[in-house]
Amino acid sequence: MFAYPTYFVLFGLVLTAVLGLLASWVDRKVTARVQYRVGPPVLQPAIDLVKLLGKETLIPAGAHKPTFLAAPLISLAGVAAVSTLLWITVLQPSRGFTGDVFVALYLLTMPSLGIILGGFASGNPVASLGASREMKLILAYELPFVIALFVPIILSGHAIRLPDIAAHQADAGAFVLHPSGFLAFLAALLCTQAKMGLVPFDVAEAETEITGGPLVDYSGSGLALYRLCKNMLFITLPLFLVVMFLGGITLSVLGIVYGALKLILVVAVLTLIRNTNPRIRIDQAMRFFWFPVTVVALAGVVLAMVGW
Repeated sequence: MFAYPTYFVLFGLVLTAVLGLLASWVDRKVTARVQYRVGPPVLQPAIDLVKLLGKETLIPAGAHKPTFLAAPLISLAGVAAVSTLLWITVLQPSRGFTGDVFVALYLLTMPSLGIILGGFASGNPVASLGASREMKLILAYELPFVIALFVPIILSGHAIRLPDIAAHQADAGAFVLHPSGFLAFLAALLCTQAKMGLVPFDVAEAETEITGGPLVDYSGSGLALYRLCKNMLFITLPLFLVVMFLGGITLSVLGIVYGALKLILVVAVLTLIRNTNPRIRIDQAMRFFWFPVTVVALAGVVLAMVGW
């Protein structure tokens, strides 16, 4: 249908950015209603982004300039690349390749790595503290996240292509309907909350504690790219969960509507978690992911291996 560069620009960047801004608006609107506020208009996330792009980009005197400027691009490139793989899975499954599940898993770490690089490159002790928190958070949630993803691989007959995993669910039903799939989905959803830096796992930015953490020195286009990356993650990570656990999206009128509802459901759950929990400390987050969440993910793997 399209060449890979076209998929990257048209779907990985443009479409994902538009849908991500829309998902961000839904999150902010729901949050406002929970707090008995009206909330922003639908174009507010885009307006905020344009305003940031129009402001001057300041670079701290003690910053490592090349790394400081490149870090937001690394984050954006990572989320655009993984969203490209996911849109190829939905639109042209035959273009998928063996092992794209593991490539997507690797690319999903790049947004966080970009934040860590930017925080340390700024030379600000507050930013370095936030970057160290982000690094510890990655070490905490990546283990249960990887373990949880073994469940759909096992249930699909050890498929390691995203289109094959989605196709297996189209024939046999969504994996989340299996006991093992439900446990793995629950663990992956909590890890997704941390990957996006949402409450209760927003310990890296923690604006009321360390005034933005790794992003404290960013302004203008650099901050705009980080914000855009976070907005794009709001659609990329839910789409990844939909493909892996909720049956994917099929190219029919009913399939597109059903797929959109599944995406909205995941976004709504993430927003619900964000609005009903207080921020936890980094040590609490690490214990939470290493023990309860990892145990749940391992239980899912065990159940998947025995056919449940």
